[in-house]
Amino acid sequence: MAGGVAEWLNAAVLKTVKAKHLRGFESLPLRQKENCVKELLPIFIWVVVIGAAFAFAWYQGYLLKLSNYLQETQDELKKCTWPTVAELKGSTVVVMVSILLLGGFTVFVDFFATLMVRWIMLI
Repeated sequence: MAGGVAEWLNAAVLKTVKAKHLRGFESLPLRQKENCVKELLPIFIWVVVIGAAFAFAWYQGYLLKLSNYLQETQDELKKCTWPTVAELKGSTVVVMVSILLLGGFTVFVDFFATLMVRWIMLI
């Protein structure tokens, strides 16, 4: 019964209507606010750090340099000639065949090297 009175007093102080349903301090609104602040603190710190990094980059002129670099890159890419779909398919086939041939050669050499090492070990 004493626990019920303590819960009623806590609820009355915090102006909570449903005092009978409170189980402990963790369910009180005051505790929930503290947890909210603890959860938002890392986010706030990251916002400040990122904002400071952005301000430093802007002050030093790095953002302008980055913007110029991206614009020049875009201009250069417009000058490039890109392969057609047929050329791209042909190049893909050539690469795949080359990989298969190189892989087969590697397996062949490895197999015979293994046979040679086993033959030497038996002697």
